[in-house]
Parts: sequence; C-alpha cells; structure tokens
Amino acid sequence: AARAELRVRVRLPGGQVTEESLQADSGADCVSLELRAADGALVTLTADFRQEVKIFRALILGELERGQSQFQALCFVTRLHRNEIIPSESMAKLRQKNPRTVRQAEEVRGLEHLSMDVAVNFSKAAQLSSHIHNVCAEAKEAIYTREEDVKFWLEKGVDGSMFEVLPQGSDLPELQRCRHCPDRWKPCICSYSLSIEWYPCMLKYCKSRDAGGKVSSYKCGIRSCQKGYTFDYYVPQKQLCLWDEET
Repeated sequence: AARAELRVRVRLPGGQVTEESLQADSGADCVSLELRAADGALVTLTADFRQEVKIFRALILGELERGQSQFQALCFVTRLHRNEIIPSESMAKLRQKNPRTVRQAEEVRGLEHLSMDVAVNFSKAAQLSSHIHNVCAEAKEAIYTREEDVKFWLEKGVDGSMFEVLPQGSDLPELQRCRHCPDRWKPCICSYSLSIEWYPCMLKYCKSRDAGGKVSSYKCGIRSCQKGYTFDYYVPQKQLCLWDEET
C-alpha cells in the first residue's frame, strides 16, 4: 500500500493564495484534502472509496462577541460516486512538482445544492465509514446526510438506527430560512457553502504507438477540478447559523 502527501498552492476566488494539503492512502483506499477558505474556515474533504462515502468537514471561526464558541464544526456526509475524484492508488503516485506554482483548476464543475435532511448519530457512524470518527469528532452534534444517500447505504446493509430524519419545511410551515429569521433562538433552515478549489478529478490518458504500429493508451497525468457545494440543513436555533444572514 502506498501513502503520499502533497501540498499545492491554490488561488481563492478573492485572489488570495492558500495552501492545500492532499493525502492519499491506497491501503485504506481513501483520499483527503484540506484547505483554509477565504473566510478563515478550515475545510476538509475525505473520500472513502471502500464505503462509497465522502465526508466534508468545516471548522468555522465563531463570533465570540455574539456568544458563539471559538469555532463551530459541521460534517456533511454524502455518497461518493465513481469518477468524482481520482482513485487513491493514482493519487498516492502523484509527485510534488514545482511546489511554488500557484495552481488554478482546469475545469470548474457546477455548484451542487444539497438538502441535508437526516442527522447521523456519531457514536454509531463508524460502520458507515471508519473515518467519521476522526474527521467529525468536533462535530458530534452536527453530522448531516440526505435521505436519498441513506437509502443507498441501507441497501448495502448499513444499520439504519444511526440515522434520524430532521424536521422539514413541509412538517413545520413556520420554519424559515435562517437568513430571514429575526429571532436568534428559533429553529430555521441553515445554509452553508464551501468550495474545493483544486482537486485531481480525472486521469488523463495518452496514446503511444509501438514499432509495429500498435496503439496503446497509458496514464499520463491528471485533470484538476474546482467544485462548490451548498448544504441546507435544520438547526434548532439560528444562533448556530450566524454566517447565513442577508448581507
């Protein structure tokens, strides 16, 4: 099994440069990357290929003057599809070239808007993915997924008792989006957006011809992508969602 760690410098939408670290472990068949967003949040994406699970974690700096703790942690767990990100063994073979270069993704993939309508019980989540225990330890009370992903995992035999469906707007007509909710202590639907600025999303193949004229293809590099996500989810009080305000 191979393990590798790379650091790449990437440009954020506002123009500032941040460092992203990428780790691959082909033995555990997982890949993770971490970067600091423009607003100071630390964003991590972990792709667990074995369990077909991807885990987003955001550590958001709290607003101490508004009664929040130093940071707030969120975890969003969704199904990992094939061809979203290059396989762990390919990632583990990547070598650090030109570490000073500031990279920009070759392809911008469309923004994905996800309605996270199910809460995940941290103490039971290890069988969904063993990585949840480490990645989401600070977000024990704030791990979210989607009903459609839960259906997929249940069919694979995951224990359903770790999932709890959250209140929906259809159940509670008075449930507003947090940005429109005037009362800080009322429940509402929070929105959080994050972006993975640079990640190896596809392998590139080149063709070669041998002396006899036979053509064969071989891996000859990677294609990099950028992708943004917006997650909507229920919070018991707006105080847990202070970034989502009309600006």
